[in-house]
Amino acid sequence: MTNPAEELLDVVDAQDRVIGTAPRREVYRQGLTHRCVFILVRDPQDRIFVHRRTDTKLFAPGAHDCFVGGVVGSGETYAEAAVREAEEELGVSGIETVPLFRFLFEQDGLSWFCDMHEARWDGPVSPQVEEVAWYAWLTADELAERLAEWDFVPDGREAYRRYLEFSVS
Repeated sequence: MTNPAEELLDVVDAQDRVIGTAPRREVYRQGLTHRCVFILVRDPQDRIFVHRRTDTKLFAPGAHDCFVGGVVGSGETYAEAAVREAEEELGVSGIETVPLFRFLFEQDGLSWFCDMHEARWDGPVSPQVEEVAWYAWLTADELAERLAEWDFVPDGREAYRRYLEFSVS
């Protein structure tokens, strides 16, 4: 695995148009707007894949998340990144994602476009040890309880809130 801090990302403007590129460490340090993908993965029982991030993650180490995903590499499309990230983090191949919506997340001088996807997976998973410290498949009710009790990544918490609004509309 290459050093994530050196990964080259597209820097985008407020309309999500590419205006340059920079290494991830510089994007984070300077608070440059970039692109990310979030994939909510469900199993055949409609449970949601929830995990705790490793303590070595650059953003929100050790926090829980109900999405797999990550940054979109320079020149990569959201759709390509969604499949790549889901397959890497879950340790699977052949997953198909469905794009849902996109929003701009901004907090504490950081900002990125979140491209939301959903996927179904009916096979075993072998989560990437560099990314996932613990995981479980939780029902929506169990996830709601954990969101009230556990430390979750702030962008994932916001994304799930928007996902629930999107699902009702």
